[in-house]
Amino acid sequence: MSHFRVFLIYFLFCATIAVAQNIPSDKVISHDELGDYLTNSAKKSIQVNGEISETRLALYFREKFSERYFFDWQAVEDRLEDYTKLYPESKAYHSERAEDHLTKFPAEVQWKLPFNYQNGTPVNAYAVRHLARQHKMVDIGYYYFYNNKDVEYLNYFTNQLASLNTAFSENKYETIKDGNGVFEAFRSGYRILNWLHLHNLFLGQAEYSDEEQLTTIATLLQHAQHMYEHNKEFKSGNHQTRGLSALAMLSILLKDFNGADEWYNHSMKLLGEHLDKEINEDGFQFERTIHYHMSDIGNYFYVYQLAQKSNLKIDKIWEAKLESLFSTLAKVAFPDKSAPVLSDDTDAPWAEKNDISGTMALGYLLFENPEIGYSASNKLSPKFYWNASEAQLVKLKNKQDILPQYKSLSFNDTGYYIMREGWSSNDKMLIISAGLDKNKPDHQHGDILGVQAMANNNVILPNYQVRYSLPDLELFKNSMTKNVALVDDQLQGKDYKSNKGGSGFGKFKKLPTPKVFAFEARENLDVFIGSHDGFENVGVKYSRQVINVDNDFWIVKDNFSSKEKHNYKQVWQGHYSLENTPNLLRSTFQNGSGLDVFQLQAIDTLKTEGTRGKAWSIASKNNETNFQFITVLFPFKTYDARVDETSEVKNLKGWKLNDSKWEIEGDNAVSLTKDNTSIFFNVKQLKYKGTTIQFENYLDVWIQNENDLSIIPLSEKEITVTINKDHKTKIVKYFVGT
Repeated sequence: MSHFRVFLIYFLFCATIAVAQNIPSDKVISHDELGDYLTNSAKKSIQVNGEISETRLALYFREKFSERYFFDWQAVEDRLEDYTKLYPESKAYHSERAEDHLTKFPAEVQWKLPFNYQNGTPVNAYAVRHLARQHKMVDIGYYYFYNNKDVEYLNYFTNQLASLNTAFSENKYETIKDGNGVFEAFRSGYRILNWLHLHNLFLGQAEYSDEEQLTTIATLLQHAQHMYEHNKEFKSGNHQTRGLSALAMLSILLKDFNGADEWYNHSMKLLGEHLDKEINEDGFQFERTIHYHMSDIGNYFYVYQLAQKSNLKIDKIWEAKLESLFSTLAKVAFPDKSAPVLSDDTDAPWAEKNDISGTMALGYLLFENPEIGYSASNKLSPKFYWNASEAQLVKLKNKQDILPQYKSLSFNDTGYYIMREGWSSNDKMLIISAGLDKNKPDHQHGDILGVQAMANNNVILPNYQVRYSLPDLELFKNSMTKNVALVDDQLQGKDYKSNKGGSGFGKFKKLPTPKVFAFEARENLDVFIGSHDGFENVGVKYSRQVINVDNDFWIVKDNFSSKEKHNYKQVWQGHYSLENTPNLLRSTFQNGSGLDVFQLQAIDTLKTEGTRGKAWSIASKNNETNFQFITVLFPFKTYDARVDETSEVKNLKGWKLNDSKWEIEGDNAVSLTKDNTSIFFNVKQLKYKGTTIQFENYLDVWIQNENDLSIIPLSEKEITVTINKDHKTKIVKYFVGT
């Protein structure tokens, strides 16, 4: 036999061994075979007389989890005592959820529809989705400790895990094509996260046998290899990110197995691609929601925390992107340190703001940025308590924070525009939604050019959180529950489709495409101008201007034009009374503050609707070709600072309506004047003493006439202005920002 043939046979033999040592994805290897898949260095550490016993293998991994995992399982009972003291509501919360899961599902549960709950009623696709995540299994882990370590609850976990392995081997589990795939990246990733937590909760318990520990590890290995093989290429969205985060975690915790380094390199590469493609340059997560923004923070935090603990190098760009996610929340926060509800925020259905304090606490732990610390609580949210070290928890108790310096600003890539007075509890803030993700707008709502606002420690113009499983999801995702303008019976979101898995989630096939013409922030004036094409299907062109006047109030101007007659509408969220119907709406809050919605152009009708304890008012101008709503959103701190409905001349924080010294030529022109400053709407010409200002078209301007004449256009296009002063003519071109 030639040397070449001997070498070839030897090479093929070695290659066969190498392939055989790769973790399989199509089966869960038995616990007594685990040693065959270890790296050589791990084998040497575990072997005694060339043998790897089950006892030695289980001991080895208990030691490694003690070193590598978020918390040391040897301190579980001390940490659980601290956890219960820090979060006194946690025991009741976890117990309720544990009992719910225990009541619904047997330990040896089915993993493919159709099947019934234990009470005989059918299980739906939504429930299978949550069963696959195993998110209430963590509650059962705590329930075990709350009930004097009743082994029934520990066995429930090990038996349910085993039931999935059986279903997997028999091919009796929901698949991706069914829409609720048990091994779909998000669900599998979530399950890995939860099972890792349970595994470490139970590692110190004698009832959690060596064999059961190794079966859990073998199951996690199969999950990892399956995740690796089925997520080779980048796929946009948080589902793959959740799965890759879990794969990276397993690659760090189980790096003693052949192939784990490939998992790590692959998951970190693709996670880096997600950071690059899905965290916009302005720092906002591309799906444009606080919920998914914070969810992504969790995905990256888990990996970052474990990598740091194992002294693994993290790319600086990766790290900077992660920090930007926290800085974005700091920039978008309301003055009370909460955050607005933006599209599919889902943590607390019908809530009007988001609690970001726990997430910001994570950011402070990682980066110790005092501006991030400002919105952070001095303790983590219960969800993340177990993912922080003892040293980090102590650091958080002594956190430093400073008042953020952010004022009015824009997220140009994502399409959020913020007009902010400041950070005192009574300060005002308004946010405009003017973006649409072109790749995956699934989580977006019908609120293009919609606004939300806070003032005097109240959300005065709310949006509402949703829940996918609720039958009114479509209503709360669409325009009737937003602060937007509408035409006839048109809503912005069109062709709503529920997902094929039946989980309740749904999305619009078509949403308007926004276009932002300008956003300009000045000391006493912020201006936003934008449009969208949502009504062009019925022949209507539409644009919206939002003007922040001296941080005292906002003006929203909605412009409609059409060749045909239509009914034009504004929708305002809140519980309102009709003061001077139909031109003045008023809402008030527990602290005596309120909001007036005051129309400067006469409208025709007001109608109030509502559901789920929420209400909204619809202002309408009917049967018109062209119309412009000019609406003052006027927050007031006390009743005597409201828009006085009894006064003939309306005075808005010193701004008087239609009381300008300028002689006005215009089409239904409107003015607001304070001292030497005026805001004009729909004007063509202005005269005062020896000065004439001529505009080429009817438009909106801010004019200040003190020592010098200052003109700021409030319209979307460049304008030409002819100024004649003391018989001298000057022609000037202006656009917003000059």
